[in-house]
Amino acid sequence: MKDTAFTDQSAGDTAIFERRESEVRSYCRGFPAVFTKAQGSTLTDAEGREYIDFLAGCSSLNYGHNDPDMKAALVAHVTDDGIAHGLDMYSAEKAAFLETFERLILSPRGWDHRVMMTGPTGTNAVEAAIKLARKVTGRRNVVAFTNGFHGMTLGALALTGNASKRAGAGTELNGVTHMPYDGALGEDVDTLAIVEAMIENGSSGVDKPAAFVVEPVQGEGGLNAASEAWLKGLDALAKKHGILMIVDDIQAGIGRAGGFFSIDGMGIEPDMVPLAKSLSGFGLPFAMLLVKPELDVWKPAEHNGTFRGNTHAFVTARAALEKFWSDNAFLTEVQEKGEHLKARLETMARMVPGARLKGRGMMRGIDVRDGELAEAICARCFEEGLIIETSGAEDEVVKVLAPLTTPMAQFDRGLDILEAAIREKTAKPMAAE
Repeated sequence: MKDTAFTDQSAGDTAIFERRESEVRSYCRGFPAVFTKAQGSTLTDAEGREYIDFLAGCSSLNYGHNDPDMKAALVAHVTDDGIAHGLDMYSAEKAAFLETFERLILSPRGWDHRVMMTGPTGTNAVEAAIKLARKVTGRRNVVAFTNGFHGMTLGALALTGNASKRAGAGTELNGVTHMPYDGALGEDVDTLAIVEAMIENGSSGVDKPAAFVVEPVQGEGGLNAASEAWLKGLDALAKKHGILMIVDDIQAGIGRAGGFFSIDGMGIEPDMVPLAKSLSGFGLPFAMLLVKPELDVWKPAEHNGTFRGNTHAFVTARAALEKFWSDNAFLTEVQEKGEHLKARLETMARMVPGARLKGRGMMRGIDVRDGELAEAICARCFEEGLIIETSGAEDEVVKVLAPLTTPMAQFDRGLDILEAAIREKTAKPMAAE
């Protein structure tokens, strides 16, 4: 018999969530609609209202919702009784994904990294990276950077800078030294020189680190984008001192802020790269860690987990790689959209005194220097049918994370809504007569 418990309610009723779901829920507070359908860059709620999606699952849906080719591959796999869960056993789907990833992503870059299947989220990949770095080097300290965000499990949370996120740990977070990110102390301060001085000074109090863990573009930290020179300098410093270079590309990777990797073209070959979010291409949980072969010193099952790999995600990830990364057409289109986004946001930033453009590629936003204003802008956008969020330590950045596949006409409609909201929320009230 069909369960009608929910369908008998008002279509958009949120009572069950408020009654039963934990207070920890967050995104739904800013977007209080019950969503029932998604296609491309459009979400539809229970009332039939459509919204343009400029959040994309926080960059987990770089290719949009329900890509037809990925969907067809997944449906065929499920219909044919394909493997649903296989621990870390061999499967045809895993082999096909690895061969495709090797051919389209690793080999063209001359990378020979091993692929470590971790638990299904980005924080799992980060945990594996720092655990392996400590095992390889025999050192405990890890250097992370101001405003960084690397996950919510305790090891990754220790790397994270945000005070409110750290406060949720309920225990000490240690084993990490936080250094200033590029530009964190102002444009005139060479933060790389500070990092170098602290590492090389035997009396600085900073133990020689096992690794640097860095986001080339800080997603949750406010879209701070490190320069190529700074990243290359950090990589050189790591090599000089035998420190492992871990590039966290969980949010900035897979086309969002550069090529497939956000450091493409910089001449940097990281020791490890945690990947997740849009890795599956379809919004399915899937994370992995790229590791240079000489660092792959794990004993069998030394780092374990029930959900290492996701067979359904292997299917959709392979389809995404074949569709979008077999040639340069998709990347060229994304780069053109990134420049268009930059131009549009520069115009909007001029409407807000002191505001500035931040980010890189299709990972950009406007720092309006006021968390309340940024949240008001996003709330007004939602009223007008655009889903967009904030980031930064004080939620002061209005962040655009539209699917990379968003058609240009729809992209501009969303940007028009954002521009109108900024204009409305920053307009000076008329003086009383």
